Amino acid sequence: MLFEGYGFVNRLQSNIESAGLRRPTDIQYRAIPVALRGDDLLAIAQTGTGKTLAFALPVIEMLAREPKGRTDYAPRAMVMVPTHELARQIYTVFTRMAKGTGVVPFCLVGGYTIEEQVKALPERVDVVVGTPGRVHDLARNDYVRFDALRVLVFDEADRMLELGFRDDIDRLLRMMPYRRQTLFFSATIGPEIKRLAHRLVRDAIRIEIAPETRIPATISHSLMEVPSDKKRFLLERIIVQHKDQKVLVFVRTQVRVERVVKALERVGLTAIKMHGGLERSERNEALSHFVDGEERIMVTTDVSARGLDIPGVEVVVNYDMPSEAETYVHRVGRTGRGKNKGVAISFCSEEERSRLAEIEGLLGGKLPRVRMPVEEDMSEIDFLGGIESDWKTLIEKDREARAALARAKRRKKK
Repeated sequence: MLFEGYGFVNRLQSNIESAGLRRPTDIQYRAIPVALRGDDLLAIAQTGTGKTLAFALPVIEMLAREPKGRTDYAPRAMVMVPTHELARQIYTVFTRMAKGTGVVPFCLVGGYTIEEQVKALPERVDVVVGTPGRVHDLARNDYVRFDALRVLVFDEADRMLELGFRDDIDRLLRMMPYRRQTLFFSATIGPEIKRLAHRLVRDAIRIEIAPETRIPATISHSLMEVPSDKKRFLLERIIVQHKDQKVLVFVRTQVRVERVVKALERVGLTAIKMHGGLERSERNEALSHFVDGEERIMVTTDVSARGLDIPGVEVVVNYDMPSEAETYVHRVGRTGRGKNKGVAISFCSEEERSRLAEIEGLLGGKLPRVRMPVEEDMSEIDFLGGIESDWKTLIEKDREARAALARAKRRKKK
């Protein structure tokens, strides 16, 4: 099915085509008709499945077709998200898709004073995208009202609970009209999420998109079994090898983000850091520089990167192996999107082998190994030349060497 088959208003369809979109993803294909019918929706879907458009397109369509009578400071749709960065990202999607439709979105997050946001808030607003804490701050002071609320969207509901927004959510729900449509999205469906969903949705259609566990054909995967104290050296080498490409490096903790960035700086490599200990303005600036290509190396934790759409990533480095197998799939899925090719390189130390076993169990196969240079060879490596940057070639050579060794053993047995 093509997007044009949904019969969207002309300007929305034009915006979809201008974005280069033709066919809906699985979550979009299954969620959009449910939302357009006015049914409540409970969707279990991971980041990277296209879920933002799964709710943004039907919300814009429904509001664009409704009479334009509005109540001051009373949005007709509310999108609740866990973080400032995700709110800004979703607001950008709404802005692009709603262009020319008459639907007005606004982003409402912390980091600004209430006075600043009240001043910027349009008197006539259709869609508010925001975090529960800041939305509640304005709603309790009557700067935002819910008289006209028709659609409530919860995105990444599981993470909202992780970040401690339960009380704000409870207070907001008491302010909202009972008669509304609710579109509820979560990556997981544990007991707490079930209880929250039960309070929010009525006779909901449930959709579950299974996490992708296969290795995408567009990504070249490789793994290097390496001592912890050699990881920084190898990271420097990889960054230099891929000197014209955008590199996203995942580490385990905020402290390690800081250490890795400083280590790169000592050898003349500039990297952006992204973690929860930074101020909102610092994270926004870092993300903007990376997305725009002003800087090409970002070192981040999983928590900070979750939910962010970072286009154009060509290389993902798992500096630390992820603590959960599913996280590996989410990390490497930042590259090789669509028809673009990507490279995923993982470092595995002795103490991380149990995590590697879980990852390979989930994937149903071994990650291709690349031999690390022996210690005495390291000082002879020229970072600026003579190094193969084609990891597929390295992997293939390793496979050929293993095959040759196996053949030799078989001949010896005969």
